[in-house]
Amino acid sequence: MSASATYKTDGFLSFELADWATNLSYDDLSPEAVAAAKLFWFDSLGCAMGGSRQKDYRIALEHFKAMGGAPTCDVFVDGFQTNPSDAALLNSLMIRAMDYNDIYWKQDPSHPSDIICGPLAIAQMLGGSGKDVILGTIIAYEMEMRLCESGFPGVREYGWHHATLTGFAAPIAAGRVLGLTRDQLVQAIGISASRTCSLGAVTAGKLTNMKNTVDPMATRAGVESALLAKRGYSGPEHVFDGKEGLSHVFGHEWKFEIMTDKLPKSRGDHYRILDCGMKSFPIEALSHAPLTAMMKIVKENAVRATDVAEIKVEVVARAADILGDPHKYRPTSKETADHSLPYSLAVGLVDGMVTPLQFKQERIDDKGLIPVMDMVKVVPNEEFEKLFPEFQPSRVTITLKNGASHAQRVDVPKGDPRDPMTEEEIAVKFHALGEGVLPEAQREKVREIVMDLENQMTLDGFFKAMRA
Repeated sequence: MSASATYKTDGFLSFELADWATNLSYDDLSPEAVAAAKLFWFDSLGCAMGGSRQKDYRIALEHFKAMGGAPTCDVFVDGFQTNPSDAALLNSLMIRAMDYNDIYWKQDPSHPSDIICGPLAIAQMLGGSGKDVILGTIIAYEMEMRLCESGFPGVREYGWHHATLTGFAAPIAAGRVLGLTRDQLVQAIGISASRTCSLGAVTAGKLTNMKNTVDPMATRAGVESALLAKRGYSGPEHVFDGKEGLSHVFGHEWKFEIMTDKLPKSRGDHYRILDCGMKSFPIEALSHAPLTAMMKIVKENAVRATDVAEIKVEVVARAADILGDPHKYRPTSKETADHSLPYSLAVGLVDGMVTPLQFKQERIDDKGLIPVMDMVKVVPNEEFEKLFPEFQPSRVTITLKNGASHAQRVDVPKGDPRDPMTEEEIAVKFHALGEGVLPEAQREKVREIVMDLENQMTLDGFFKAMRA
């Protein structure tokens, strides 16, 4: 729908989505979707353990402790108890803080696991079960991923962050677990979406703590909006497709039929969660393919940093814009470094690996990486534009000081559904991030509970296992 389209007076999209969500039950979920939800929780809780050590999360935790809150819901690791809205934000931020959680990128990028602590908090508040969490999780993925497919181009191309879309998806997931009626859920969507538009400035230039925080804040808004709607609070019903709603404000083409076409309603239907990817490196999503390509060259040809004259990286235009702008060549913080392609390639070349260790402040501050970063030349490739977003093509060419060169192209990074991470591969990541946070036996208990989540009648064991 364009800005000049005729606005509806009834039958707004929010009603159709609310109708779908309120009628979906656990028994309607496919076994494959349930299995995927558990794997994404396994991956996310590993990210949460690593995130519990990050500075931005620690600041936020201390802030909310100072503010106080009803002892209703648990915060991972620390065990702090607070109201469901604040618990959703803190747990989401913990998952998000390392930029190591899941990724889905179509017209817009997204990290659907940024949303799942919303329905989790509601489920704990109500004394719900693992099935409730799985249902809310799958709804969160379905809505967020469809939103990322619906705008042509995405909102990021207009300078807005994808948390803008999370404000529309988060209340649907939280509201379903809260047991809202269709009309209440419509109000929740309107309340949340009215206040969560997020500027793309948070991922442009020098990055700050807000890069990891805008999506958790949108998740918090979704929970609070659902709780308000339960009490009778109202919000605009036309936030998707009415006057001054999403399609009006962003006057480009919106294919809202993507939001409703073949919405899954039974065990035999396809759920979007099966199409989402995971991260095998703790870096921005579009860096994965070029980093994978470079590491293959380095491994296959025994390339050393001292041998290299230039690293040319060909990527889609948006990747060049996000990852190769001038600030990314001189990162001074983790937030900028993990969105810096020059830094990721430089530290990967020098250290032979890219793990959370490479994003500790002392490593980022190493001036010895500057000459290596300066060898990285990031250029857009028009040929690759035609393949994106179905593929994330990247070609890396390393030219050595002796004149020799090696090239490698990668279209599908590890963790993509076409090259998925197995449970055992997730476990390696999970234990690496959790070392020093929870004892190994306790981490194995978390894994056991998560992989049996549908049989957890309460969430007591889940939260106990995630408490240091």
